[in-house]
Amino acid sequence: MVGAPSSGGCPRLVQPPCRPELSRFATGIRLSRGGLHGGDPTIVGHAPQRSGMLGAKGRNRVDDTVTRPVEGLGRTIPVGTLRITVTDGADEGLTLQSRGDAVSIGTATDNDLVLTDRTVSRYHAEFRREDHLVTVRDLGSTNGTSCAGVLLEQGRVPCGANLVLGRTTIRIDDGAAVERELYEGRELAGIRGRSVIMRQLMAEVARVAPSAASVLLQGESGTGKERVAEAIHELSGRKGPLVVVDCGAMSPELVASELFGHERGAFTGAVDRRIGAFERADGGTLFLDEIGELPSELQPKLLGALERRVIRRLGGSQDVRFDVRLVSATHRDLRRAVNEGKFRLDLFYRLAVVTLRLPALRQRPEDVELHARDFADQLGAVDELEALGDEFFARLRAHSWPGNVRELRNVVEATLALGRAPVLSDVRPDSGEGSLLPGLRGLPYKRAKNELLDRFEADYLPHLVELCEGNVSEAARRAGMDRSYLFSLLRKHGIR
Repeated sequence: MVGAPSSGGCPRLVQPPCRPELSRFATGIRLSRGGLHGGDPTIVGHAPQRSGMLGAKGRNRVDDTVTRPVEGLGRTIPVGTLRITVTDGADEGLTLQSRGDAVSIGTATDNDLVLTDRTVSRYHAEFRREDHLVTVRDLGSTNGTSCAGVLLEQGRVPCGANLVLGRTTIRIDDGAAVERELYEGRELAGIRGRSVIMRQLMAEVARVAPSAASVLLQGESGTGKERVAEAIHELSGRKGPLVVVDCGAMSPELVASELFGHERGAFTGAVDRRIGAFERADGGTLFLDEIGELPSELQPKLLGALERRVIRRLGGSQDVRFDVRLVSATHRDLRRAVNEGKFRLDLFYRLAVVTLRLPALRQRPEDVELHARDFADQLGAVDELEALGDEFFARLRAHSWPGNVRELRNVVEATLALGRAPVLSDVRPDSGEGSLLPGLRGLPYKRAKNELLDRFEADYLPHLVELCEGNVSEAARRAGMDRSYLFSLLRKHGIR
């Protein structure tokens, strides 16, 4: 791993950018120290009152949401946890026993371990227990995360390792196992999977869906975030519609009009009144896809609407009340965006009352065959797929699926169209010409471009460093870029 050296041989610590601190109580939402991102999802907000809720037309009404019993739950499995101890720094002696397999650390109050060290960022790092090791992921912190003097963007360390965050040193140990709830079936409201990780997700969805809590879905493109949003809506019992808005597919002006609506003459081309998504979703669920792409100038307006439960159409003069359940989704880590000043912390609090993380397909190979058969069944071609034999399914399970379930669907469709078992690289290759495109062709331009750039960097940089035998100065010269910028890219992708 490489990191930019300082003149004194040690990294220079700086205080992360100071932004106004929120109270632990932000407009009725209590933000817990143990929380949103560590293991089991925890609802940390007060549910809205069920009586006297004002509807979209300003009438006083009783919410007629039907609360369904949670079925299919009850089975549990033991899950490994982490025990984190602050061994040096302002919070020396502070210890956390996690409630699940993941822990977030930072100065923001909704981290699992909240530190007071001012050289630690709001959302500094995340630690996840995987296969008797700990995956460390720095969240774009100001002063970095290091182990044995090596700066880590992302890497794996053994239990018992000491890591440095700002001026704070922590030790990560194996924690006592806890019981984690599993869904008993392999399908829940359209979510499918037989793997343990998917059945954990289904249990979380079944638990959170009947509540009024806002849910943030995080996962790579193609992991099925919209399908999970549909399941949450279906299981919520809300009688209104599910309305979907893709925040990454439109200009700021169009996003504002889509969300809040507009009056006739509000802007050039507004020849008729338009009812926005908040009004259309009244009594139901509003799903904001790719919320991480929401333009910064619209974030305060969205926050205000969520806090007051009121919107005003563009060009309008009257407030319109609404009753919606909010579900958001992003392929980005919004905590990193908060650290970088690209996403409002107070809006993040509003959106992420509960955070659900969707696993990538490569994390659950036992589900690949199930999904492939589902896609073939939808095409009425199960027999044709089965005729390809066990070897074909074994190759599917061994593939890394950078485009996730969306890529798998494309492979199945192409296989059936060709009438033979293709070489996977002929359809959606992992390496070679065209390797960066799986799962991107159907995305909006901006999202596809950003993901393509990330994939290109991850593919290009290791070869560049290997070619230059680890000499970063030579690599920067060959690439035609500034050495410090190359360092930042290598850190970003966790390349040694």
